[in-house]
Amino acid sequence: MIIRSLPRLSAGIALIALTAPAMSQTAPAPAASTATGPRYGSFGVDLSARDTAVKPGDDFWTYANGTWNKSTAIAADRQSAGPAVVLSDEAELQVRRILEDATAQPASIGPAAAQIGALYAGFMDQAAIERAGVAPLKPYFATIDAATDRAKLQTLFATVGYAAPVEVGQLPDPSNPARYTVAWNQGSLGMPGRDYYLLTGAKYDAYRAAYRRYVEQVLSLAGLSDAAARADRIVALETAMAKVQWSPVQERDLAAMLKPMTVAQRKALAPEFDFVGMERTAGYADQPVVIMGTSTALTALGKIFATTPVSTWQDWMKFRFASSQAAVLPKAFDDANFAFYGKTLRDQPEQRARWKRGVALVNGAMGEAVGEVYVRRFYPPESEAKMAELIGNLSAAYRERIAGNSWMDAATKQAALAKLAAFEPRTGHPATYISYATLKVVPGDPIGNNMRADAFEHQLDLSRFPKPVDRTLWNMTPQTVNAYYNPLANQITFPAAILQPPFFDPKADAAVNYGAIGAVIGHEMGHGFDDQGSQFDASGTFRNWWTPATRTAFTERTKLLVNQYDQYEPLPGTKIKGALTLGENIGDLGGIEAAYAAYQKYQAVHGKAPVIGGLTGDQRFFLAFAQAWRSKQRDGALRSALLTDPHSPAYYRVNGIVRNVDAWYDAFGVKPGDKLYLAPKDRVKIW
Repeated sequence: MIIRSLPRLSAGIALIALTAPAMSQTAPAPAASTATGPRYGSFGVDLSARDTAVKPGDDFWTYANGTWNKSTAIAADRQSAGPAVVLSDEAELQVRRILEDATAQPASIGPAAAQIGALYAGFMDQAAIERAGVAPLKPYFATIDAATDRAKLQTLFATVGYAAPVEVGQLPDPSNPARYTVAWNQGSLGMPGRDYYLLTGAKYDAYRAAYRRYVEQVLSLAGLSDAAARADRIVALETAMAKVQWSPVQERDLAAMLKPMTVAQRKALAPEFDFVGMERTAGYADQPVVIMGTSTALTALGKIFATTPVSTWQDWMKFRFASSQAAVLPKAFDDANFAFYGKTLRDQPEQRARWKRGVALVNGAMGEAVGEVYVRRFYPPESEAKMAELIGNLSAAYRERIAGNSWMDAATKQAALAKLAAFEPRTGHPATYISYATLKVVPGDPIGNNMRADAFEHQLDLSRFPKPVDRTLWNMTPQTVNAYYNPLANQITFPAAILQPPFFDPKADAAVNYGAIGAVIGHEMGHGFDDQGSQFDASGTFRNWWTPATRTAFTERTKLLVNQYDQYEPLPGTKIKGALTLGENIGDLGGIEAAYAAYQKYQAVHGKAPVIGGLTGDQRFFLAFAQAWRSKQRDGALRSALLTDPHSPAYYRVNGIVRNVDAWYDAFGVKPGDKLYLAPKDRVKIW
């Protein structure tokens, strides 16, 4: 779940997934918006990026981005390239200045300055890390060594900072999202997902062999004897776990994922695990009912837990711990970690600069303390007024599209409109920032600082658990280039860092803003009505508010979108999984349709858009949409995304969507015979 402790629970937050932190490009960032004009081009779109030799109806993404695609190289320390990285790189540099000021000018930062400065300095002091060697691992390895039986192992499984075959955490109760509940889920693996252990072929054989070597290397560097045999046992254990884990597609089945179970039912589900005891260790004592996600996997993992020697679990936990802390261990650990996860799995040639990774670490540990300063220094509050107008027009467009929908009956429409009316949009930054006053940051103890930061987050969760859910909390920092929808709160959230060109520019042509940030807003609102979000009502309660006939009609339409995306093959032999990406594809389709309708509303008030640079307002709208998804990825990173990510690759988020939009056909004169052409009867229409 994207709720901290359980990152894969499908009821978690739906992201726009710009993947900006993984993007880069060699071209310099464009100049900031001037007092008289937009940041990109003369009206907000980069016309030089186009390849006008390509017909829009044959390949619209390349028509909009082809010249950029040919001339842009992915930086050696990145896995992808795209304009979103311009904002990510800017935010990274801005945060770096904040971190440096935490030491040089602490008064300009505030009460968290000493903690921020010590956290960053401890990560950056590689000489001290080298001098310490593996000594910082010893107390944590000793804790693992002390787990000499299955009861003690389970205590450690429920302790923050240690890997576990099953994971526990909290989230708003889907049956009553005003309160919290406890949830269990299958644990993570050493490779990005189960498919890396299970798929056949030379490519995956090579991945598995490289992983086996990496496991042995980490164990050897950590000073463990007989590292080869231990590595064999660890890989065998993870392979067994992968075979019984749920796939990402299975995890999208909310009815199966959100199963409430009593104490007796938890014991019957997997008697090998003492779920109640682990809940107590984690701070969730006396929970009569909790959610058991990936339930059949928990049953099978219980059997694996009972039949695997305690010593193998200890070896596995030591490996996972050392691997997770590689960046703050001697360079040999860090290099080995990057060689496998960066070079081998995702084809990234070079490690990122140390300071950039330090920025990411501090953002992760004390993100809102940094974000408060970021907003104060870099966020123009006037952006919020323009956003309010955009959101208002998007809401009105969705309202009209729902009300006029021919396949929904009256009862379901009424409930859908009530949910739309209850949407809570949030822009820029939280009203109140997290206080990190109780987080202890020790200079020169980077592993300890990481562990204490994780423990601080967990204690923060526990402090909130008995209280009503605080709807003012944010799940992203202001300096994050992204956006999200939370179905359990019916909220859409747009951090400050995304409210900049190319996504949003107050000085740009309205068509550009509606095609870019408008489609992002529409996407996030669309998540409230996708195949998952539509299972939550206006209050965020998980319940069926659909009549059977309308749900059937909705499913028939979404199956068409699944079928379309199942045909796309970004890499030879690796296709998009239409069922995995369905929710995001619904968001993209509904988002652009609603954004286009909202743009028409804007013109109804402000007048019909003029032709600019030979382009109509509608053409500029769709070009802005396509250029917002100007992105390219290394093959390894793309393969990982295709196996695990619910978002389609950017190329198909453009071409796979516009071919279903009637207005795009009209804007660019797309006709039968063009490669993207779909007959009107074959175009998917949902919202």
